[in-house]
Amino acid sequence: MELPRGMKDFEGTENANIEHIRSHFKRISNLYGFSFMEPSVLESLSTLETKSGPAIREEIYYFKDKGDREVALRFDFTMGLTRYAASQKSMKLPAKISAFGGVFRYDEPQKGRYRYFHQWDIEVYGKPNLESDAEIIEVTSRLFDSLLLKDIVIDVNHRNLVEKFINKVFGFTEPDKIADILRAIDKIQKKSKDEILTEFTQKGYETDKLKKILEFSQLKGSIAEIESRIDTTQLESWNELKELFDSLENRGVSNVRINFGIVRGLDYYSGMVFEVFDKNSKLGALAGGGRYDTLTKAFGREDLGAAGVAGGVERIILTMQEQKIIPETRQNRIAVLYINEEMQKVAMSIASLLRLNNIPSDIDLAGRNMKKQMDAASNARFAIIVGPQELEQGTVVLRDMKDGTEGTIELEKLTEDPNSVLSLEKL
Repeated sequence: MELPRGMKDFEGTENANIEHIRSHFKRISNLYGFSFMEPSVLESLSTLETKSGPAIREEIYYFKDKGDREVALRFDFTMGLTRYAASQKSMKLPAKISAFGGVFRYDEPQKGRYRYFHQWDIEVYGKPNLESDAEIIEVTSRLFDSLLLKDIVIDVNHRNLVEKFINKVFGFTEPDKIADILRAIDKIQKKSKDEILTEFTQKGYETDKLKKILEFSQLKGSIAEIESRIDTTQLESWNELKELFDSLENRGVSNVRINFGIVRGLDYYSGMVFEVFDKNSKLGALAGGGRYDTLTKAFGREDLGAAGVAGGVERIILTMQEQKIIPETRQNRIAVLYINEEMQKVAMSIASLLRLNNIPSDIDLAGRNMKKQMDAASNARFAIIVGPQELEQGTVVLRDMKDGTEGTIELEKLTEDPNSVLSLEKL
């Protein structure tokens, strides 16, 4: 029997990696005062169509339930959390909410994203202001720092700035046409310039004007670098971006730059937008977000602004693997091995002692030989080996599974200080 296309089972190691990111995300979001919640996995189809309309049906799982109601599986957390926030008339503002879990999209499966995958998400609801935008970006930066990822850059832009530039170049103000050109910009990361020009020229847009837009979208750099290359006094919302960068500098966030090619594909973004990349990877965006006050208005809350960000967990795991980052849960894992059947009872006792002291430990339950036990211990950081000669002397062997160095530790010391097994240097 096979799973439906685009679905997968999450086995032990991958699930452990997901939980590793989840624990870091919950810790960081708690540090910044975000309230963790789990929005419903099932929404009314009309909720998910609130801003994008019926076109969203091509990208999601939707169906009629037994009550003949049109429902759909969540494709992100923003829609559900915003639906929730908009319905809470007495909610204290600003409200800071975080979420983590699985989402469903009827996209073409690709590396790092199946049709069911995991996301982390943070949202701030309340009066629109610069510091809320800056905090969303700061939390994002700190999460990637916490995961020890290197060469991470956060590319920032402003939707209003780009929309007004499109208006000046093409001379039109129709929302559907501006949205069309935004889609052309959004494709620049995935398609060549010539492919985009061919596609949108066939739609009736002038080639020279399209070229000007695409050239503009490829500008990136610091505030000073952008101001040295173009006349920013003619760009609406440029001062807002400068103020945002001043706030980020004050917060100690330095891995940010302007990128006029970041517009985000969803229609509900209305202000600053950003995406996160590993500069040395071709995996694409690891996270993305921005301000989307038009979405809260679509849910009937004219008084409520919103900004948020979401990240793809599986894609972050692939980035960690590319950078050879080992999750902490594996770094501190202990394998307890035994030379023969007579040593098994002592080994079981040691494994239980370690677990009682919150040290992740593995032990063979099937009575396999030493070679097979050692093969199974490849993911452990250290191994305790219980042998008859050492046991007679009241000790066990402790092996560093990374470099193969060994030492012995007294059982008495192990009992008094189980954490001593986490380093040969302490022996």
